[in-house]
Amino acid sequence: MLDVAEPIFTAFAGARRIDAGPLPAVAASVKRAIDGGESAEILIFEDSNARAIEIDFRGSPQDVQAGVGRALVERQGRALSIDEEPRRGPGRPRLGVVAREVTLLPRQWAWLSGQPGGASVALRRLVEEASKDRDGRDRRRLAQEAAYRVMSALAGDRVGFEEAARALFAGNAPKFAEMIENWPRDVREYTLMLAADAFRGTAQTLK
Repeated sequence: MLDVAEPIFTAFAGARRIDAGPLPAVAASVKRAIDGGESAEILIFEDSNARAIEIDFRGSPQDVQAGVGRALVERQGRALSIDEEPRRGPGRPRLGVVAREVTLLPRQWAWLSGQPGGASVALRRLVEEASKDRDGRDRRRLAQEAAYRVMSALAGDRVGFEEAARALFAGNAPKFAEMIENWPRDVREYTLMLAADAFRGTAQTLK
């Protein structure tokens, strides 16, 4: 399902963060900066996934806001095509369990039957626990990908980039923080924010 919360975006001019917030406000800040003489490359990232979004800043502020509207519509369309499920009609949702055949060894059935609530309760509990663990792995993977996108775009030529990337995917938070310590402050802080979930739940976390 599409997240109904308003997405947050962060804009950079080179290594300097211009603004962060809803896209219309961020685009307005970028437009003012460009009209004020800003010449560095402009990159705008969606904070939830660090994907860049393109806005045409030519023309008037009204022209720019029209472009923002089109970009948001395109973003929503992409999200719907990936995640949207057919909506159910009116009425109570089906919340019951589904019976299907499960094949296990005799010793596994014996273990399940000895669990509190019996085999069915134990199986549901095991599935829920495995699902939660998978959710954690997925969050770490998405955070790694987001942080790497921003690192590549904003600091791909910085000293320590390759070592930081290896530490990011290895789950080595202290090494990661050390390698990006001398990067420009705005780039460093944004990268650390995006990378936080990459180290959450591991033995080493970002400070």
